[in-house]
Amino acid sequence: MTDDSDLSGKRAIVTGASAGIGRSTARLLAEEGAAVAVAARREHRLNELADEFGPSDDGEILVVPTDVTDTDQIDALVAETVDAFGGLDIVVSNAGLLPPNGIDDLTEDQYRNFMGVNVDGMYFLTKASLPHLREGEGNLVFVGSYAGTLPFPRSPLYAGSKWWLRGFAHSLQGAEGMEGVAVSVVNPGEVRTEIGEAARGETNIDRYDPGEITEPREAAEAIVFTARQHPPNTVTELNLMRRTKFDNLRHRSEFPD
Repeated sequence: MTDDSDLSGKRAIVTGASAGIGRSTARLLAEEGAAVAVAARREHRLNELADEFGPSDDGEILVVPTDVTDTDQIDALVAETVDAFGGLDIVVSNAGLLPPNGIDDLTEDQYRNFMGVNVDGMYFLTKASLPHLREGEGNLVFVGSYAGTLPFPRSPLYAGSKWWLRGFAHSLQGAEGMEGVAVSVVNPGEVRTEIGEAARGETNIDRYDPGEITEPREAAEAIVFTARQHPPNTVTELNLMRRTKFDNLRHRSEFPD
């Protein structure tokens, strides 16, 4: 496994790129020389990111406003990226939500919008991207969550979407490995992003002090590490947790220290 391959000349898509992990990932890919199509619903945020890069920078930012619940917009995102860059080497499927309510209070429309982003959007982005990733033995990186690796009573629906993602990704690697496509899942723990406001009335930025949990740039570094892998290798799964994440399990253990 190596992380020293050059990203100059690579062509990438990052969804959920208007903030947090997606924004940091897009920026890091561009800093390392990749041409990056940034996709999200908040176009003004994407334009702000693009404005941070100038002619002297190695990478390139292409703004493609996209609602991942709309399959036509996903298809247009992939087509515009390939047309602008001449191909596609890296896809970071990052767009995701926390459900705004628990199961008892979640409306049907809220449920369908949530699943449209966390599950359907990821699936249809994969479907549109795979023909191009096969051509260049590219890398498909899914941003999962530690909630998709163990029971998560606080939000069964969110956890279920991330368990689905992991199962799909690992099975997809089995299906696409012979085509040369690398499929990775990166599972961050808590990250200091805007996530959480709709679900609990405060974001992780408000809830945690800097350095208390993982920062978006740190999660981006893990994602870009997986995207650097070249044939015959892939990182199938990478868990990025704060070092005290499972301290409560130690205290509940029946065994003494």
